[in-house]
Amino acid sequence: MPNTVARKLANGAALQADDKERLRDLIRDWRTVPARTDIIRHGDDPEFVHAILEGIACRYKILPDGRRSIMALLIPGDWCDMHIAILGRMDHSIGTLTPCRVVDIARSEIEELLQNHPRIARAMWWATLVDEAVLREWLVNMGKRRADRQMAHLFCELYLRFASIGWAEDFALPMTQEQLADTLGITVVHAQRVIATLRDDGLIDIRDRQIAIPDIRRLMDFAEFDPDYLHLPY
Repeated sequence: MPNTVARKLANGAALQADDKERLRDLIRDWRTVPARTDIIRHGDDPEFVHAILEGIACRYKILPDGRRSIMALLIPGDWCDMHIAILGRMDHSIGTLTPCRVVDIARSEIEELLQNHPRIARAMWWATLVDEAVLREWLVNMGKRRADRQMAHLFCELYLRFASIGWAEDFALPMTQEQLADTLGITVVHAQRVIATLRDDGLIDIRDRQIAIPDIRRLMDFAEFDPDYLHLPY
């Protein structure tokens, strides 16, 4: 199992061999979670912090009328609920969009990392700040960009986030139209039309029901994508 947690955190601090070994210890006991399954629910007071090692999960809330709003996408290397070590009770749910490999880390181990491993602590703080920057960019997307550029912008972001952990080669996004609609705040019908338009314009490909990007530079130009908010070291 590639240590995607260490790969992600290495973008935020110059991790040394002992840091990587400590992170490797954390992910030894992972479990498989099927698609469309909650890892943690709104209102829970969990014993563990969770990290995604493989697959795609999301933060979401369910509105009173049953509609779902996806507020963040979690890819390999991402912490699902780091804040829970401090805040306690969950104010949203985290569920899988695809089959995932997940590691459960006791709160006591998180506290030990923060106290005894300053480079890991710095990297975890960096990851939290980047999560906030991504949320700000999503707010701009939903408020000011039209749906085709908003979707293209999301695809560019995910491509670069996967690239940051060494998974850009043969990038393909296994998200459904419904999941994309819940992420962008549009209807499924609108999402279907936007996907069709991007495909017809040659900006994306659909391969085995997955979204591929034939030319990331062209897609970035169309989306008016500026990667600065991801704070990656390149």
